[in-house]
Amino acid sequence: MPRYLISFDRGWMSFPEEDLPNVSKAAHAVIEEAKNTGVFVFSGGIADNEKTTPVTVDGMVTDGPYPESKEQVGGFTIVEVPTRADAIEWAAKIAAACRCAQEVREFLPDPRVDEWLAR
Repeated sequence: MPRYLISFDRGWMSFPEEDLPNVSKAAHAVIEEAKNTGVFVFSGGIADNEKTTPVTVDGMVTDGPYPESKEQVGGFTIVEVPTRADAIEWAAKIAAACRCAQEVREFLPDPRVDEWLAR
């Protein structure tokens, strides 16, 4: 079954600080629903001050993030659903809970990953 990355840019989430407990509660409720429905794979938020560490193909570690990079992932959820339309429905639920737009992207199919996840 296809897996989809539902994510948002860290700059897309904007609401008053006092709303954070309600947003968090709503977001966790959607994830709980996804778990109970059997479509949840993994999710996580990335701290605003989290340092990016680029590693080149030869293993060299450089400072990051790149200054020209304006967008950085703020959080994501991975769901496993039959269709893109299903992924979009979950993205809409997450968008409403988190009060910010979500981006939906399909992972390339990989039988080895399917094998690993089945273990």
